[in-house]
Amino acid sequence: MKKIITLLFLCANIFSFAQKKNKNIHVEENRFAGLDTTFEKVLKDWHAAGFAVAVVEKNKVVYAKGFGYRDIEKKLPVTPNTLFAIGSCTKAFTASQIGLLQKDGKIEYDKPVRDYLPELKFYNDNMNNLITVRDIMTHRTGLPRHDFSWYGFVTKSRDSLIKRIQFQEPTAPVREKWQYNNFMFVVQGVITEKLTKKSWETNVKENIFDKLEMKRSNFSVNVLAKDDDAAIGYDLKKDSIIKKSDYYNIDAMGPAGSINSSVNEMAKWVTTWINGGKYNNIEILPAAYVTEAQSSQMVVGAGLPQKDHQDVHLSNYGFGWMIASYRGHYRVEHGGNIDGFSASTCFFPSDSIGIVVLSNQNGSAVPSVVRNILTDRMLLLSSFPWNDSLRAATTRAKATAKEAEKKSSSNKKENTKLSHPLKDYEGLYNHPGYGTFEILLRNDSLFAIMGNEKWWLNHFHYDIFEPFDMKDGIDTSDKSPIRIQFLINDAGEISSLTMQLEAGLSPLKFTRKAKAKPITVDELKKYEGEYEFAPGANAKVYIKGEKLFAFVAGQPEYELVNIDTNKFALKVLDGYAAKFEVDDKGIVTSVIFMQPNGNFTATKKK
Repeated sequence: MKKIITLLFLCANIFSFAQKKNKNIHVEENRFAGLDTTFEKVLKDWHAAGFAVAVVEKNKVVYAKGFGYRDIEKKLPVTPNTLFAIGSCTKAFTASQIGLLQKDGKIEYDKPVRDYLPELKFYNDNMNNLITVRDIMTHRTGLPRHDFSWYGFVTKSRDSLIKRIQFQEPTAPVREKWQYNNFMFVVQGVITEKLTKKSWETNVKENIFDKLEMKRSNFSVNVLAKDDDAAIGYDLKKDSIIKKSDYYNIDAMGPAGSINSSVNEMAKWVTTWINGGKYNNIEILPAAYVTEAQSSQMVVGAGLPQKDHQDVHLSNYGFGWMIASYRGHYRVEHGGNIDGFSASTCFFPSDSIGIVVLSNQNGSAVPSVVRNILTDRMLLLSSFPWNDSLRAATTRAKATAKEAEKKSSSNKKENTKLSHPLKDYEGLYNHPGYGTFEILLRNDSLFAIMGNEKWWLNHFHYDIFEPFDMKDGIDTSDKSPIRIQFLINDAGEISSLTMQLEAGLSPLKFTRKAKAKPITVDELKKYEGEYEFAPGANAKVYIKGEKLFAFVAGQPEYELVNIDTNKFALKVLDGYAAKFEVDDKGIVTSVIFMQPNGNFTATKKK
């Protein structure tokens, strides 16, 4: 009898175990049930071109799929192998190179960053002395974004970007508040280049891509464009019109956001983080670094729970990662956005789950929506209507903005006139913390040319203009928050302009230099000679090399730059010029030296 009872007990346990096992299998299989329909609705609701997603659990990719199109015109579908620009998801790759150097004893997080990069200078000595490597890794230098410096004034040189930082004003003391800053991740990339004698790209490829077999991941849109399975980026116009976006080359800014990858390859990166820095039991990142990187280094904001999301709180930053709570679970995440693309890379270290969403829609909510839907399923949480909730919030925000616009009133002063003819506003305008752009006159309008950007300048009032982007034609209903105000020097000439490009700071001042016009050495010869202000007071004009110079006793020689017919600017002195007068035969008779305190005429000696 005892044997029968024991046998029955064992059978019951086996049956119970089998039931539990079957139940778990059922739960596993049902986590992704109906997702095709759900995600197709997300695409439709947000008017998105496409996206790809990969889900990692422990050491395994449990879900990977593409939705929509990587190329709408050709109807080419997105696959898990489609390459997308991942934008700022790049930052964790860059910060990890610092972690590797720290492990090797080549760098210390809490030493001044200028110990490793002496050529780097900040806005003031206090910043130079205080800012550490940890500060630049955690967005707490006191610098705001200054993004227009790199986005509007494109350069191929990382060195030139580093030099701009000295002239970028802070909006807070060091470590007082968290302020996102792309430049500080370029600084990290340059530090790794200097300490390893290798480019940032080579370091990431050798230390991460090669070890994780991320064979198609790359660092430039030039490479992306040549790939057989690459996504085209898209913008959304008028809330519903999908429009192709050009790839935007940010190679110099690379360490902050230039990586292109697929969800299948990014899944390997996330797997490494879930497993404490190891992939296939091989250490890729030091365990100590992984712990610090995904721990709170700086408070981003209050991170208080909202009324309808009591279990969503915490808002901190690690090393290249955002730290947050998600419905009671610890989440490490970073988003990415660059022209035509949006991304989200996240993982839950305590739950051994990772999710990557890459989208070819600019500034899109799709990665967040898809990430949250999958998170709820992977963590077996009660479902929440994230798609409908975020759409409703977006609709409310747009309605609020429109209502505010209706209530706002213009400060435009009607019937005002410009102080100068439009031609006088032409020239090159420079700010050392940003760069140089050109304002030119075409027909009856002024235009500003900044790298890939082209603005039409509409006269607002007095010497103030409002710019309109010309990328998709001029739409004057799309009001710009920027105003361009031209300033006049003591000589009555247009000498500079100001633009409000960074919140929290005074408008930035760009100094004007007249654009040099080509002139041959033969044409310069007629200006050579001695010029007399008064008996015994002479100026000499001569050619040296292929350039024209002027020399007055007791002063340095000045290079003269041709800016107009018979008019030259003194290259190193703003507001100073030399205008040569000619007779009806075209022979030079005198020169007028124009300067802020007056004009001085010297007659040419025969």
